[in-house]
Parts: sequence; C-alpha cells; structure tokens
Amino acid sequence: MVTFIGTQEMQTHLKKVSVETAIARLADMIKEDYLRWNQFDKCARVASHSDVGVIELMPISDGTQYSFKYVNGHPKNTQEGLLTVTAFGVLADVDTGYPKLLSELTLTTAIRTAATSVLAAKYMARPNSRSMALIGNGAQSEFQAIAFHCILGIQELRVYDVDPAATDKLIKNLRAYPNLRIIRAGSTAEAVKGADIVTTVTADKTNALILLPDMIGDGVHINGVGGDCPGKTELHADILKNANVVVEYEPQSRIEGELQQMPADFAVTELWQILEGRVAGRHNEKQVTVFDSVGFALEDFSAMRYLEKYVMQKSSPILDLVPELLNPKDLFGMAVDEKSTTISATIATETAVPINA
Repeated sequence: MVTFIGTQEMQTHLKKVSVETAIARLADMIKEDYLRWNQFDKCARVASHSDVGVIELMPISDGTQYSFKYVNGHPKNTQEGLLTVTAFGVLADVDTGYPKLLSELTLTTAIRTAATSVLAAKYMARPNSRSMALIGNGAQSEFQAIAFHCILGIQELRVYDVDPAATDKLIKNLRAYPNLRIIRAGSTAEAVKGADIVTTVTADKTNALILLPDMIGDGVHINGVGGDCPGKTELHADILKNANVVVEYEPQSRIEGELQQMPADFAVTELWQILEGRVAGRHNEKQVTVFDSVGFALEDFSAMRYLEKYVMQKSSPILDLVPELLNPKDLFGMAVDEKSTTISATIATETAVPINA
C-alpha cells in the first residue's frame, strides 16, 4: 500500500499553513540535506529531449530512502492551456525497495525552487538587499517573489515579462502582500537598473541573452533559474566570467546550466560548500554573485520528506500500487485467483479516500 498526495491535498495544505511558511520550512529541510551531502548517492538527471521540450527523471538516495522525480518542461504548452512544467515523485524504502509515498510535485517543485533560491541568497546576496528585479512572470514567479519578500526582506520588486498578461497575473496575485512595493518595468534593463538582486525565470528553450554585462552593477546577486537544460541559457557569458558562481551539482550544471557556456576548467563552487562554511558565498560588497540554479534531485528528496512530515496524514488516500500476497513467491496466483491477495488490500481499497474528494 502506497500513500498518495495529490494536488488537492497540497492545495489544502498551503491554504492552511501559507505559501511563505511552506517555503521557509522546506528551505530548512533542504539545508539539512545539503549539509549531509556526502551521504547521498548522486547523479545528473536523465533527460529525453525533443524539439519542443524535455522529460526528465531525477533520482537520488541517502542509503535509507530513495526518491525520484518525473518532470517535464514544454514552453509551448501554455498556448494549449497546459502547464509548462508538471511533476510527480516517489519516496521509497531502500531496505525493501517498496515505494512509500507517491505525490504530486508540480506545486511542490515551485515551492522547493523558491526555497532553494532564497537559501542560496542568504549566503550570497548582500545582507542589506531590499530590491529585486524579477524577469519572467510565469508560473514560478509568485513563489520567488514571496520567498524573497517574506524570508529575505525584499521590499521592492521590479517586474518584467515579454507577455504583459503574465505581469498582470503576477501583480494581481501579489496583492495579498501589501508591504511589497511592485514596480512594473518596460524592459529588462529598466527592471534590473539599481536592483540588489536579479532573478531570471524565463521559460523559452533557447540560448537567450536576458541579462547583459552592462546591466549588472557592483554587488548584485543574480539568481538564474530559467537556464535548466542544454541549449537554454539566460545570462551573457561575460557575466559569469566576472562573478563568483555557485551551482548545485557541478556535473549536471556543466550540461544544463548557465555553466554550459563556459570552458571545462571554469571554476565554480557547489552550494553545499557554501552552506557548510567551507567557502564564502560573497567575498566583498562589490562582488557580483551568481547562483546558477538548474534544480537538483536532492531538493526534491527534501521536498518528499517535507510532504511526508507535514502533508501526509492518516486520512491520506492509499493506492493499491504494490501487491500484498499471502505467499510472496506466488505472484502468478494473483493473476488467476483474487483470493491470493491479503485482506488488508481489500480493506485499504474500501476505506481509501477518493482522489477527487
């Protein structure tokens, strides 16, 4: 029997605790896991690319629990009324190999991405940062804005998107945060000028030049979120050349991040080293810092732990996903005799809460 957490359960949870509380809690759990970096069996995600998008699997294990996330990225989807990114994940027990939890990760991925962004910024942005430019106002933008406002103290948000309707949506959704001053910019350059932090979260699968070197002043922290697959970048390479660059998992970022533009010997620091205090996230007030964030499986592992701790309840739906047999060596018996399954499977089916309840 496998516990299931669907989009409605996650929606109910967020209404109960608030988006900012969920982001803050998850940021703490992500930090906990990054601080035990060497315990994890890690690899770059496995990607299947097409002309219009990508489908990826993101596995990781700490030796006790194993998780993976299925996630896609299809920018054209919004033209058909579909999400650009959808995801689900599994948390399993290493000793038995049995899955324990199957969950939506579409909403949760937006929360964990914002949590990772603000966690890195705590160590990399100037402590007195109060303004942020947010370039790309699509599905993940509100989560980034809320994280930096509520957790890092950003008071002024300059927003820009090539699609004015996306900016309309963002401004409307942030009305619940009256202490956040929102300035609608007419261009990326206008939004970025004078900002302490710049967050880019655009969706197009292209080697774009969203940020140019002459836009970036001394001391700016750049949170590059949108460049997350081969052939997709947002920053001019010269910005990286003159910055302190931090990544999540270097082998993956070399393939998928802004880092794909740079030579193999270009030096970067992994986030866990910053969190552990081995390396400074910022060396002086004038230094430009870049968090080249592509999303890493460890963050989804933390997200699954968050769901298990804060969202999963006794009343959560149960899926009849794995057979429970009276004789575990007699799988064939299940195919020909319904009585070969255990009574517990029948009880679970009868008492399960409907997914759409």
